[in-house]
Amino acid sequence: MSQPVRIYGDRRSGNCLKVKWTADYLAIPYQWIEVDVARGETRTDDFLAINPAGQVPCLEREDGRILAQSNAIIFHLAGGSPLIPADSFDTAKMLEWMFWEQYSHEPAIAVRRYQKAFQNLPEDSIDPALMAKGRRALGVMEMRLLSRDFIVGETMTLADIALVAYTRLADEGGFDLDEFLNVRGWIARIDQELGLDPDDGRVNPGA
Repeated sequence: MSQPVRIYGDRRSGNCLKVKWTADYLAIPYQWIEVDVARGETRTDDFLAINPAGQVPCLEREDGRILAQSNAIIFHLAGGSPLIPADSFDTAKMLEWMFWEQYSHEPAIAVRRYQKAFQNLPEDSIDPALMAKGRRALGVMEMRLLSRDFIVGETMTLADIALVAYTRLADEGGFDLDEFLNVRGWIARIDQELGLDPDDGRVNPGA
């Protein structure tokens, strides 16, 4: 019998949670291996032998092949599932939003969250451009969700999973989601679809 896939990740990382949530939603068996980024566990020789980039998440397949980068991993896991639209244009649109998430969303919202929640940096030592960029990203999502329930199509896709991971934790970076009511409603829908607890991924659960 083949071994289940292994997922190396930090449960406080939105990028890692995307992979966990996708595997859980699709009922894919896996072994979760916790890697504490804050303690430097991605920089050990053992981990660098798995992923020389020193990053999580990382997927180790049953055949030993390794795949990194969160959105590449969830795309691989979801192949042939309803999380990827049947229409080729809608698939491309989904990928457009997933690329945007990593280029224009995560670098502001996730980075600011890390600096505030993990590093406990004072507000005046954080680049103010991160707040402006993050609010702009949330504004783009707010407009996208003005008259639709999901980012692409009529049902949840990988675009929703990719984007919800850090959006639902944006308050830990100092962003006020009460200013983005369409986004808040969408977070609630995706949380329900995925069966998430509000504290999933939080640095300080219950806060």
